[in-house]
Amino acid sequence: MLAGTGGSATAETAAHLDPKRPVHDRVERLLDRMTLDEKIGQMTQAERGSVTAGDVTAYRLGSLLSGGGSVPTPNTPESWADMYDGFQRAALATPRRIPLIYGVDAVHGHNNVVGATIFPHNIGLGAARNPELVRRIGAATAEEVTGTGPDWNFAPCVCVARNDRWGRTYESFGEIPELPAQMTTAVSGLQGPRLGGPASVLATAKHYVGDGGTTGGVDQGNTEISEAELRRIHLPPFQAAIRRGAGSVMISFNSWNGVKAHGHRYLITDVLKKELRFSGLVVSDWNGIDQIDGQPGFTAAEVRTSINAGIDMVMVPNDWKRFIETLKAEVEAGRVPMSRIDDANRRILTKKVQLGLFERPLADRRYLRTVGSGEHRELARRAVAESQVLLKNEGNVLPLDRRDGRIFVAGKNADDIGNQSGGWTITWQGSSGDITPGTTILEGIRQTAGKRGTVTYSKDGSGVDGSYDAAVAVVGETPYAEFMGDRPGAMGLDAEDLATLQRLRASGVPVVVVLVSGRPLDVSAQLPQWNALVASWLPGTEGRGVADVLFGVRKPTGKLPVTWMKDVGQQPINKGDGKDPLFPFGYGLTYRR
Repeated sequence: MLAGTGGSATAETAAHLDPKRPVHDRVERLLDRMTLDEKIGQMTQAERGSVTAGDVTAYRLGSLLSGGGSVPTPNTPESWADMYDGFQRAALATPRRIPLIYGVDAVHGHNNVVGATIFPHNIGLGAARNPELVRRIGAATAEEVTGTGPDWNFAPCVCVARNDRWGRTYESFGEIPELPAQMTTAVSGLQGPRLGGPASVLATAKHYVGDGGTTGGVDQGNTEISEAELRRIHLPPFQAAIRRGAGSVMISFNSWNGVKAHGHRYLITDVLKKELRFSGLVVSDWNGIDQIDGQPGFTAAEVRTSINAGIDMVMVPNDWKRFIETLKAEVEAGRVPMSRIDDANRRILTKKVQLGLFERPLADRRYLRTVGSGEHRELARRAVAESQVLLKNEGNVLPLDRRDGRIFVAGKNADDIGNQSGGWTITWQGSSGDITPGTTILEGIRQTAGKRGTVTYSKDGSGVDGSYDAAVAVVGETPYAEFMGDRPGAMGLDAEDLATLQRLRASGVPVVVVLVSGRPLDVSAQLPQWNALVASWLPGTEGRGVADVLFGVRKPTGKLPVTWMKDVGQQPINKGDGKDPLFPFGYGLTYRR
């Protein structure tokens, strides 16, 4: 138990619990009565797997998070709500009764939860060019998150991806700042008309700033650009998110011209908080302060630097006890001023009050029924259809015949929910296989083809012959996340895909390629052998949306949110840079009939 945190909630000290008082008054009254231990606890975010309920009470922790794949057992919506409520009751057992704020990476739906609706990753939504659709997806995600307990979402990612080698390209809505800025409607969807309303979840604009512009597309690398370019390319989406009232901003792992963003006072305090007038809370990324000096294990200097730079809440998943001890020592030594501690707490507590956590701290289980609901899955199916980009359609082979067509389907991504959902699905890196309920692309094709149609499937393409009207090859990438997805070398299809495509091509039937990937791939050498090409991105659990476009239930309307390279040597390639692409930014065909 920490010293100096005892006492009871008298009428005076409990003024912050009175919902009739103004937010500012409640926060200030609470702040005046908090000890240093309590304030440092509020600034600490630990990973759920590294704490007990007793720790939450004893150390006055302000926040917990579930890292990617950190889930209760069993991984059900009800178990999530039970877990959340258990931790929350531990927080409420403290003298000031300050509730936790619990964070999750619900980046394309509530993607850690088995059975949740998995929407297309951001690159697909950028192709859809529909800000209202993105707002509705944010609202649907907020409902599913609310039912399971958490009240803080580390989304949307408003990065501007400038090099497709980057393993997080699919987390970007597009390569020009206007696209992510338009899609900050996700903030409005997540938070609702006001914080604290029904199914309102705190949104996070991330990662601040320049993460999509690193040299070589290296994740967590160095963004070597001028301040003018940083402001022109990478800052506008954050400005848009702040205008929409984003409650938090997450700092990026990357450096800007050699200085880590987590220690960059100019970017965090001078630009974000003062110039852009961001009044919400600033949170670090996972162990982000530990990267400031480039050595493993955070130091007192890194703690001091990050807090003085303007970070309000520090994500220290496992080593949170040492962080608390270190920050307290830095404050007591005068190296971190109390004014900075109070500013951080003021921002954190304001959001907790605005969210209504003091009045409604437990999971709102009325929303459990929305997790993976038919309504949300139908919204996702529509999003999938709108995100498909038709890049080639030689001889109008598409749309396929729904009446009595004979279709051969092949490819490792045709019948695999995990592959079509990508990273950040159930686990951090995602995985192949039947990892969560949904409709695979193959199942969607079978459901859409009609009773008189014939659909034959072979993963590797064996068994195809000339009797089919078309062969649909669903190929591309398998799941990855963050730096695990960096592709510094070749960016083409793998040997398995190429062999499958060769078998289909040898049959003489028209070949339709559906490319499931988190970015453009180097396919120009193979493209002449294909009759049609559809960029499907990472569609999520509702594969029937892909079939809707293949069969013409919906015409393709998607437009490229990134420039498609002619060869990998063109990377980085972006709109307006004078390079000759295979397909330009904004390209996308539709059907004549």
